[in-house]
Amino acid sequence: MQGERLAALRGLPVDAEGPVFAEPWQAQAFALTLKLCDAGHFTWAEWVETLSAVLRDAPPDDGSGYYTHWLAALEQLCLAKSLTDSAALHDRTEAWADAYRTTPHGKPVELAASGPGSPAL
Repeated sequence: MQGERLAALRGLPVDAEGPVFAEPWQAQAFALTLKLCDAGHFTWAEWVETLSAVLRDAPPDDGSGYYTHWLAALEQLCLAKSLTDSAALHDRTEAWADAYRTTPHGKPVELAASGPGSPAL
């Protein structure tokens, strides 16, 4: 099943072993998408349709922006399925940006643990 899923994703960066990621956040976005799909929050067909629409509307690039588009599609689908809301996405994005800005160079960026009921995104 995994191979069939991956084959449906136009432009997915892969090598002989499967998907490849340039940054940890890309792997996390990929894994979160699979987890939400496996949990029944959306179908794989819905995911492929959403990602395809985002990629179709994106300006051409060399493929380096693929996971930025992936994340945009994931956010779009999570909003459409009421898995989160715009305010929660905005707050989480700002929290990550703040953590990034205040992390010393060379240290891993860490986001404070979210409390009960906090969004996963």
